[in-house]
Amino acid sequence: QVQLVESGGGLVQAGGSLGLSCAASGSGFRIGAMAWYRQAPGKQRELVASISRDGTTNYSDSLKGRFTISRDNAKNTMYLQMNSLKPEDTAVYSCTVQARRSVLSEWRDYWGQGTQVTVSS
Repeated sequence: QVQLVESGGGLVQAGGSLGLSCAASGSGFRIGAMAWYRQAPGKQRELVASISRDGTTNYSDSLKGRFTISRDNAKNTMYLQMNSLKPEDTAVYSCTVQARRSVLSEWRDYWGQGTQVTVSS
């Protein structure tokens, strides 16, 4: 199994910055694509950003320019730097990764427990 541990959530004022991290662990697994999702109260979960193993990134159009996703393959860790935060960014942020044991195995999706980000006005 792959375990994901998220950290960095919290309360921040509008206009402020916050950084999230997601560390994946699991003996013998290779981590592939990684992504951040968020879900605000009463809303559907939405993709924030994703990053492939080679560093190719993809962002939600509405978040481009404010959020930056990155990863450290040696540490199996993904990061999300959030700048110029707005109250509407308030949500539970969850990380997800694709992982497999070998090239003969299928990729499986794993999810973290989520971390709350609250932006006050």
